[in-house]
Amino acid sequence: MKILLLGLYFSFGTLLSYGDQGLEIPEYDGQDRVHTLTAKNYKSIMKSYDVMVIYYHRNVEGDRGAMKQLQIEELALELAAQVLDELEDEDIGFGLVDEKKATAVAKKLGLDEVESIYIFADNEIIEYDGELAADTLVEFLYDVIENPVEVIDNDRELKGFFNMDDVIRLVGYFKNERSPHFIEYDDAAEEFHPFVKFYATFDPKIAKKLKLKLNEVDFYEPFMEEPVTIPGKPYIESDIIEFIEQHERSTLRKLQPHSMYEIWEDDIDGEHIVAFAEEDDPDGFEFLEILKEVAQDNTDNPNLSIIWIDPDDFPLLVPYWEKTFGIDLSSPQIGVVDVADADSVWMDMDDQDDMPTSDELEQWIEDVLSGKIDPDDDDEEDEEDYDENDDDDDDDEEDDEDDDDDEDDDGDDEEDDEDDEEDDDEEDNEDDEEDDDEKDEDEDE
Repeated sequence: MKILLLGLYFSFGTLLSYGDQGLEIPEYDGQDRVHTLTAKNYKSIMKSYDVMVIYYHRNVEGDRGAMKQLQIEELALELAAQVLDELEDEDIGFGLVDEKKATAVAKKLGLDEVESIYIFADNEIIEYDGELAADTLVEFLYDVIENPVEVIDNDRELKGFFNMDDVIRLVGYFKNERSPHFIEYDDAAEEFHPFVKFYATFDPKIAKKLKLKLNEVDFYEPFMEEPVTIPGKPYIESDIIEFIEQHERSTLRKLQPHSMYEIWEDDIDGEHIVAFAEEDDPDGFEFLEILKEVAQDNTDNPNLSIIWIDPDDFPLLVPYWEKTFGIDLSSPQIGVVDVADADSVWMDMDDQDDMPTSDELEQWIEDVLSGKIDPDDDDEEDEEDYDENDDDDDDDEEDDEDDDDDEDDDGDDEEDDEDDEEDDDEEDNEDDEEDDDEKDEDEDE
């Protein structure tokens, strides 16, 4: 399923993320910071760090292309380690585990998916499902070492909270950090850290602006205007966890570099509705606003989940996506994609001056959900064409066999004619001989 996202990544061997925003990564200083973990050294190495980042890679012996790719990936880890080496509060280590040479280490640590990154922090194992790029990984690790719950103390921090409309986030109002209700909330946050953002406030004025009552928690779905209050307060940890798990797949979600594989693998019946739109482009912004309106009107539909991709976040993938899907990403696009074979059907938007209305877009989405628009239809047509060609071939073979039979019959007729001619010749010869004998008898008389 990762094929559409990997795209040109390995071809270019990029070490930085696709986006033009983010951290400034320095040049590699040449110092080796990434450890090769073995059965003899892994325990001592891991004990010397607060956080350990492990890349569980496949064995590349005998494969020059794979060896080169591993070198590129290792360099990305070296760059990340170099940046994080300057942290004062946390020691973050990096290591490699070879699937063939260090099978015992992988088993001991619970590494089960090759070519994956595992982060060991605070007795938790976090699987990183983003691109292997230095800046993306560093930003993700910054989130890992932060507290699971961020406290909102003032209006500036509250404004920052409201501006984060493209991710799932929760916010609760509690008496103080010692409150048993906050402790339950904090325990739930640890279960989803750092993938789901948890916020809290202990300030009644901030709580009033958030429209929160004491010990109440609101759940904000991406791009939705209003939050949903988790029912049943005061909550215990399991109440919050259960609610998040039931609402974790958002109606509209943005593809992010740090979670791109996780989002792509969370398909519905093997398909994704995918929308491409540049937020900084006027047409892209207009289309995105229409998309948000449709998502808000259909947020209660559990079968609807749209992935929004901003091409500006993944410039190296744009040519690959355009070639694979046969679309022009200089303008907004929306389509349904089969995650297995990349077959796709895209909404016809010939008039780029006028974006589709929310009603038109909603009708198109309904046709996708009902199966009227299906990327697998092309496969069925291909199968029908294949079957028709097979039938034609069978008919041709039968005709050839009939022709062969006719040739055999013609051959038999020719043989019969030859036999008849031979019989006639023999009869004529016999008649001639009889006539000659009669003539001889007459002469003797």
